Amino acid sequence: MAVEEEGLRVFQSVKIKIGEAKNIPPYPGPNRMRDCYCTVNLDQEEVFRTKIVEKSLCPFYGEDFYCEIPRSFRHLSFYIFDRDVFRRDSSIGKVAVKKEDLQKYHGKDTWFQLQPVSADSEVQGKVHLELRLSEVITDSGVINHKLATRVLECQGLPIVNGQCDPYAAVSLLGPSRSEAKKTKVKRKTNNPQFEEVFYFEVTRPLSYTKRQFDVEEEDVDKLALRVDLWNASNLKFGDEFLGGVRVPLRVLGQAGVHDAWYFLQPRENGGKSVKVEELGSLRLNIVYTEDHVFPSEHYTPLRDLLLYSANVEVCPVSASTAHILGEVCREKQEAAIPLVRLFLHYGKIVPFISAIAHAEVNRTQDPNTIFRGNSLTSKCIDETMKLAGMHYLQVTLKPIIDEICTEHKPCEIDPVKLKESENLETNRENLRQYVDRIFNVITTSGVRCPTVMCDIFFSLRESAATRFQVDQDVRYTAVSSFIFLRFFAPAILSPNLFHLRPHHPDPATSRTLTLISKTIQTLGSLAKSKSANFKESYMAAFYDYFNEQKYADAVKNFLDLISTSGKWDQKSIETPIMLKEGFMIKRAQGRNRFGMKNFKKRWFRLTNHEFTYHKTKGEGALCSIPIENILAVERLEEESFKMKNMFQVIQPERALYIQANNCVEARDWIDILTKVSQCNRKRLSTYHPSAYLNGHWLCCKLSADTAPGCSPCTGGLPANIQLDVDGDRETERIYSLFSTYMTKLIKMQEACGSKSVYDGPEQEEYSSFVIDDPQETYKTLKLIVSAVQTLEQQHTKYKRDKFKKTKIGSQEHPIGDKSFQCYIRQQSESSTYSI
Repeated sequence: MAVEEEGLRVFQSVKIKIGEAKNIPPYPGPNRMRDCYCTVNLDQEEVFRTKIVEKSLCPFYGEDFYCEIPRSFRHLSFYIFDRDVFRRDSSIGKVAVKKEDLQKYHGKDTWFQLQPVSADSEVQGKVHLELRLSEVITDSGVINHKLATRVLECQGLPIVNGQCDPYAAVSLLGPSRSEAKKTKVKRKTNNPQFEEVFYFEVTRPLSYTKRQFDVEEEDVDKLALRVDLWNASNLKFGDEFLGGVRVPLRVLGQAGVHDAWYFLQPRENGGKSVKVEELGSLRLNIVYTEDHVFPSEHYTPLRDLLLYSANVEVCPVSASTAHILGEVCREKQEAAIPLVRLFLHYGKIVPFISAIAHAEVNRTQDPNTIFRGNSLTSKCIDETMKLAGMHYLQVTLKPIIDEICTEHKPCEIDPVKLKESENLETNRENLRQYVDRIFNVITTSGVRCPTVMCDIFFSLRESAATRFQVDQDVRYTAVSSFIFLRFFAPAILSPNLFHLRPHHPDPATSRTLTLISKTIQTLGSLAKSKSANFKESYMAAFYDYFNEQKYADAVKNFLDLISTSGKWDQKSIETPIMLKEGFMIKRAQGRNRFGMKNFKKRWFRLTNHEFTYHKTKGEGALCSIPIENILAVERLEEESFKMKNMFQVIQPERALYIQANNCVEARDWIDILTKVSQCNRKRLSTYHPSAYLNGHWLCCKLSADTAPGCSPCTGGLPANIQLDVDGDRETERIYSLFSTYMTKLIKMQEACGSKSVYDGPEQEEYSSFVIDDPQETYKTLKLIVSAVQTLEQQHTKYKRDKFKKTKIGSQEHPIGDKSFQCYIRQQSESSTYSI
């Protein structure tokens, strides 16, 4: 979900690897171990939670989390909690990274010291204040000056223990000032509208005369206004501090008026004096990305160059823009991700991958090493399988992976690692049964393999068979090296990375999955001497179970089926595919005339056929909504029920109002429900952004519950969930890569010149580039540099225009916005720069 900024869309995303914690302080008791988990928070809003690692002071999590960030934020925070069965879980420590500091740790494994968690430092949100200094003449004729402080509103306050009932406390600070005044408490909202004014008398010095209106400098320096936000709590521990601001009165200036937004700040000296090293540390890898995407026409030159890469009949693929991107990027994966998404979006992924694969096959000398390296071809096919094959994995592997993770059958076959209570033969039989079942579900799943993957495999098979005509098995190994080695085996090994499981499996289950993955990988490789593939003797002995021709025949039949181009139509597959599930809170729909319209927690489940909710997971559906009955899915304004993260699923007769757990979950549910219902013929073009309550719509005040919507529905997305891509965003990412590696582009131009002029041995500094046609490659490079420089100029102009228009203290850039202050500093340093 993008934030619109004057015709430009801003996308934020974060990818996090939560590694492990170490040296957690022991529990103060006889059992010193702890049951720890880690949460990921945008400011104070939890968006992800790891599994609980029991009885450890050095818990290993090994979990990955990715999300699109749908709102502005100041801190990305990580909290370590200790589970408590009888009381509320206790926080051990936290890591809080400021938004402006995220780039320091971009893509690096970093150990962060855990900091103490103090209620006085857990703040978020902003407040709008208006200060006015006015002259007042009393009944006795004495002239006094009063400070009028208007507390207008707050936005984005944290939810504390499931509620937010905020009020503001306002006081004037100075050598002899201790006045404090409070607003009314606003119930059940974290965006309160206060609109209250408080007056404070400002004492004047004896030297004051009527001709002087402004507050004198020496007095102003001694006075400041303090505004603290509190959550009115019913608990015996008192009200909770939400944040505060300190405004020195010198900001009033000559005009005597100040109107501004402020970010709330922690309370000064609020934290406890705890030695940081006593709390332990946490290993994280954070990749934060911010894309500034212009309207589509800005990307036309670069996009046309990229899409032209699939047209190999006109120029060699090694001289194409996409191939050049792979040559200049430090990691092939960097180039593969946006390229695959772009070509998928424009329906050109098959000709593009066919072209680069054909070129790689022709450069390969040994059929046994075909597609074994981390080339651009391999990375592009990997990424395509992840995008196009995710549902294929879900329907093929998820049921058996779930069973393995819940049954916990012992499957260790290494005699050295065997526990005393386990039997080696029993373990081998357990493992053999699991391998057999997974092998069977894979080799009988060919009909469900996505068409785009079948077309790519057909191209690989044809290229390999043409290049190595003597080797009869190469047409199989070319395909199996991807479908088994890079698709099924990694998904079995790490099911959480492929959305088959919510968390990384426990150590025993992870070991079982490792053994299964190794065996499946070897079965799919069709190697001549399979026992030699295993370094461990126990694995070679176990594999003797599968030394039968029927396994090789099943693999070949499966590979033949999935490498037959365009044979299967995905629309004919009627198997229900589970897309998303989880607990949310829903409002009663009023189907029972006399029933109460209250809010209840329910288990929601979405497949490609229906959207259902259940009392708990595994029970029968209380309500089922066919996908064809979903007319629109839109956000619901918070003021409807004074609840955050709400959305509505609009049906022909009524709307279902649902509250998600956090902003990321709400965005995910809205996106996937919108995509899966996009092709419904009766989809609405308008909707009501607020609820129908007390006989009228809150948004447009119309009384008829069947009144047509008053706001246009948000833009739809393609119905194919896997291949849903924003082409302009991917082109912007490719521009960023070219801009980052501009020096390599220039060096590649030099390499083309050197290769054209000198027909002798290639210079060592240029040997890393693959250049088959120097003249064509040089022409493409020249066009790339021109397109990149044009986009760079547009970005620079936009930043300068934004810098000129931006007002510090506005709602978009409150006072205390350090990320914007950092941006201003960068602009001032580059103000004389021109391309």
